[in-house]
Amino acid sequence: MNKIYFTKMHGLGNDFVVIHSDNLPHLPVSTLADRHQGIGFDQLLVIEPSSRADFFCRIFNADGSEAEQCGNGLRCVARYLYEHHLSKKEFSLETKAGVYPIKIENFDKISVGMGVPRIQHPTFHLHLPHHTSPIEITVLDVGNPHAIIRVNELNPSQTRALGEMIATHTDFPNGINVGFMQIKNKHHIALRTYERGTGETLACGSNACAAVAAGMTQHGLKSPVSVEYCYGSLEIAWDGDAQPIHLTGPAVHVFSGEISI
Repeated sequence: MNKIYFTKMHGLGNDFVVIHSDNLPHLPVSTLADRHQGIGFDQLLVIEPSSRADFFCRIFNADGSEAEQCGNGLRCVARYLYEHHLSKKEFSLETKAGVYPIKIENFDKISVGMGVPRIQHPTFHLHLPHHTSPIEITVLDVGNPHAIIRVNELNPSQTRALGEMIATHTDFPNGINVGFMQIKNKHHIALRTYERGTGETLACGSNACAAVAAGMTQHGLKSPVSVEYCYGSLEIAWDGDAQPIHLTGPAVHVFSGEISI
């Protein structure tokens, strides 16, 4: 049996297990993610050495699939590293999607440079079973894929049902993260997210960046934008065009523990 030490963290309710290991054995991710029989989390974050940055972070969804990056997760990793005296307040993290600069002002304001958003389809018409007319979405990439839908009002049942249909649609063979965006004013949106490989989550940093990029290019949003989730807001700043988008928000330590594998 291997004894694994972990830390449970969250960013606005989007929760993670963080493990720091140079030689981690194979983990039963979906079992550990189970909220009744395991630890329970949206994503597992494994900190490893990097040849391109200060650290490398592997990101696993609750179903065991591997993700390219995770904005909320990177903030939690940043706090973990700083609290364990492994980093300064400014450093870099590598994921499968690239290298991300981190700056910690305090644990309520951790900023991540999330790279340049790439808008692939500004107005993509997606056909769904049992829907008489296509749904208009913006498809873009911020290191991982996103579909953003503007709605007049947020509907939790829509987030779950429609989100799952879009996230697993055959037009997106690798899956896609889905955001439902309600525009409050040009500097404020409310957002709900359905993440591929996990389901509905209480917040998602990369989806917030994608929603703001879609909103600025398609719906008249102006930087900076406050992105409201159930348990608080993320702040997104973007100068547009080929400039990187920046995400700022909190990271919370919940508890630490150990589990035998």
